[in-house]
Amino acid sequence: MPETAKPSRRQVAARIREAGRRARAEAETRRKAESAASLPSEIGGQRGPEPTRYGDWEKKGLISDF
Repeated sequence: MPETAKPSRRQVAARIREAGRRARAEAETRRKAESAASLPSEIGGQRGPEPTRYGDWEKKGLISDF
């Protein structure tokens, strides 16, 4: 039964570096696509930060927490 040759540390490090380069390129492509796609603005919505994200809702001076 022939043994499979183990890759050297240099080969493993080179493969890891190459995988890192591919991952960074893919992430950069994804970031560019996200920034290019803008969300439509809400008609008649609250002003200021998104209330469901920040945990409270203010309407005409009354505040309710989620």
